[in-house]
Amino acid sequence: MPEIMVKGMSCGHCAAAVTRALESLPGITQVQVDLDAGRVTYQIQGQASREEVVQAVKAAGYEVPA
Repeated sequence: MPEIMVKGMSCGHCAAAVTRALESLPGITQVQVDLDAGRVTYQIQGQASREEVVQAVKAAGYEVPA
């Protein structure tokens, strides 16, 4: 499963916001957020690119380190 690091998540609301943002992308499923590690894993069953994933996380108000 692909994963990205996400900064700024601190609670269940944050995890839900990131999950919703990613699941709104075509083909993204099985989003799992690890708040302690700041890590998000997901399954891709479509054409969503890593850049689209990063942009969705940023649009939800969180940072993705380079």
